[in-house]
Amino acid sequence: MADTSDDQQKIYADFNDAVNMTPAELETFLDSDDSKRVGWKGEDGDGKGESVGHKSGKRIVEIKRTKKADLSDDDYAHMKKVTGYVHRHLAQGGPAEDKEHSDWRYSLMNWGHDPQKD
Repeated sequence: MADTSDDQQKIYADFNDAVNMTPAELETFLDSDDSKRVGWKGEDGDGKGESVGHKSGKRIVEIKRTKKADLSDDDYAHMKKVTGYVHRHLAQGGPAEDKEHSDWRYSLMNWGHDPQKD
């Protein structure tokens, strides 16, 4: 079994591959109506409040602005979650038409990945 530092190196590299938006780009998007409109709004199902992806986006900005040496185990756990989400969502391929203005793209962008940048 790999030691923790090897696991963290892989998680860090995978996260930085998956998250292709800068903290400033992500913050700008998180302030948009499109960002706030999409995503799962939590267990209560009332459709109100902040989506899981929007909260994740805020955390991604914090992580991206944190020195690697200062990242916590919780940060690495979130980084792994982000990478998994981005890979699963990309595998869906998105809509056949108008990917640029789709909820699929906006959901990915909440998680720090803009498929238009690929």
